[in-house]
Amino acid sequence: MRRVVVVGASLASVHAIEALRGHGYEGEIVLVGAEPHLPYDRPPLSKEALHHGPDLQRVLLREPGWYDEHGVELRLGRRATELKPGAQAVALDGDEDVEYDGLVIATGSTPRTIGAFEEVGPVHMLRTVEDSVAIHQRLVPGEHLVVLGAGFIGLEVAATAREMGVDVSVVELAPVPLTRVLGDEVGSWFRAYQEEHGVSLHCGKVLDGIEPGPRGSKIRLRDGTVLSADVVVAGVGVTPATGWLEGSGIELSDGVRCDKSLRTSLPRVVAAGDVVRWYNPLFDEEMRIEQWTNAVEQGRRAALTLLGADEAYAPVPYFWSDQFDAKMRFVGRSNAADRVHVEQTGDTSLVALFGRDGVLRGALCVNAARRLALYSKAIRDQVPWEDVVGT
Repeated sequence: MRRVVVVGASLASVHAIEALRGHGYEGEIVLVGAEPHLPYDRPPLSKEALHHGPDLQRVLLREPGWYDEHGVELRLGRRATELKPGAQAVALDGDEDVEYDGLVIATGSTPRTIGAFEEVGPVHMLRTVEDSVAIHQRLVPGEHLVVLGAGFIGLEVAATAREMGVDVSVVELAPVPLTRVLGDEVGSWFRAYQEEHGVSLHCGKVLDGIEPGPRGSKIRLRDGTVLSADVVVAGVGVTPATGWLEGSGIELSDGVRCDKSLRTSLPRVVAAGDVVRWYNPLFDEEMRIEQWTNAVEQGRRAALTLLGADEAYAPVPYFWSDQFDAKMRFVGRSNAADRVHVEQTGDTSLVALFGRDGVLRGALCVNAARRLALYSKAIRDQVPWEDVVGT
C-alpha cells in the first residue's frame, strides 16, 4: 500500500496509526478530522474537564510532535463528505478528493438530538471540547441545571455539576435510570445513589416542551411538572457517524457493518471505534460498542487487518463510569440476560451478574474492582452460571 487514509481524528484513529507504524508500514498516512483540533480524549469532558474547565493540551491523545515523528499528514478541520470506492478516494469539504490504497473508517458517533425542542434552545450537547467549555461556563453554584436523559453521560454530568455546587434535576423517559442497559434493580440503585447526593430525578416522564426566557428556560413535562432551568444539557444517546458513507455501497446497519476481523464490505476498507458493528464470535452476536477500551483495541486490530492479518476481534467488552465516589466497572454484555444476580456489598458498593443461555455474560462492579478480573475471565471461558453464583 502506498497510502492509508484514516478518517476521523479519534482514539481509534491514533491507535490504528500507531499499529500501522509499529508493524512496519512505511507508506503515507493521511489523517482526516472534522474538528480543527488534534485527536483528544473525550471521557474527561463529562468529568474532570467539565469540573475544572477543559484544557485542550491536557486531553490531547498525543503531543503535536508525535504526528511528525510518525509521518502523518494532517487534514484537520476538514469533513469527509463522500466515499468513492470506484476511485478509491475520500471526498472532503472544499472540493478535494484524497486517494487511498487502504482506508480506516473511525468517524465515531454523534449525539442524538431532541427534535423540535432544540429549536427553542439553548440546549447543550456534550461531545466536543467546545461543548464542554460552553457548559462549564454555565455551571455556577446555586444555578439550576436540567439534564435530559439519565444514561451514563447524563448521570456523569449530573454528578459533576452537583460537586460544583449546582442544583441538578434529571429528566428520564424510562422508569429508572439505565434500565435498558442494566435492568430495573441496578438502575434503581443508581437512582438512589444520585438522590443521596442531592440530584432530583424525574423518571418515567415525557418532555412536553421547552420555553426559553430572559433568565433561563421552563422545562414542561407531560404530567404537568414545570422545571425552571438556568442551563439545559441533553444526553439522550449517540448515533454512528455514517451519513457521509450513504450511497457508497458500503454495508451499513446501525454503524458500518464489519466481519469478525473488522473488514467492511468494500475491499481495502476497515473500520474501528463507535462507528463499527461487527461480529464478535465470543458472544456469537453482532455488536456496536461505544467504549474507550474498545476504540483502542479495535483501532489496533483494524490496522493489522489492513496489513493482511485475519485474526478475529473477540474481546470481552469493558467500560467504566465514575459518579461521585462510585467507581463503576463493567465487563461483558448485559443485553437479553435471562438471569440477574445482584449483591449489595455495602452502602456504596454493588455487584451485579448477568447470565444468558446458562453461562455468565456480564458483570458490573461498583467500588468492587478486585472482583472484575475474575468475572472477565469467567466470561471469556464461558463458565456456567451456577459455578459463578453458587446457586
